[in-house]
Amino acid sequence: MGYLDNSIVTVDAILTKKGRELLAKGDGSFRITQFALSDDEIDYTLYNPQHPDGSSFYGEAIENLPLLEAFPDETQIMKYKLTTLPRGTAKLPILDVGYTSIRLKQGASLAITPQTLNYLGSTQTFEAGGYVATVADARVLQTYNGVGINTPEAERLNSTTTLGTNVSKTVIGTSINLTATTVNTLFAGQTTLQTTITVIGRDSGARITVPITIVKVNN
Repeated sequence: MGYLDNSIVTVDAILTKKGRELLAKGDGSFRITQFALSDDEIDYTLYNPQHPDGSSFYGEAIENLPLLEAFPDETQIMKYKLTTLPRGTAKLPILDVGYTSIRLKQGASLAITPQTLNYLGSTQTFEAGGYVATVADARVLQTYNGVGINTPEAERLNSTTTLGTNVSKTVIGTSINLTATTVNTLFAGQTTLQTTITVIGRDSGARITVPITIVKVNN
């Protein structure tokens, strides 16, 4: 990761891991159909309508903020995506997964069904596009998948495996199913394992991060 030269207008676009895989095939399967924009680096509290030099300088501090290079790690970048909400929206949508923290014993299972509050005039709590859920360390879960969305992208993500490595895993669904690991060696003398799950509404852009604790019970 590095910083970009923000003295000029710069667009820094990269491919996701899946995009690079398709491009490497060279068989014409690579097609850009979606993209995302974010403003992770921007601190809007720096906007100063009281600047002594007038309105042209209200956003001066924001414009001088450093810009980060793009890189394909959804746990570290693109956390605050730009979204389009219906005209007249008075409140930003927020997510509720029913838990402020999750604590599971080895082998225990849980289904998370997110709801989006303040969404579409409060007449709808479930997003038609479903939810993207990313667990930071996939090793701590024996099974992890999303259900309820049957698009090719959702099916691909929900069927991927991580080969037991310390990496994040992302799934898509209206409900997220997870089962705690039964592998004792992961605990390395500890009684608990820690990770997080981040859930993002695919239509609203609302997000929430919840800590997960796995408790060792097997000898």
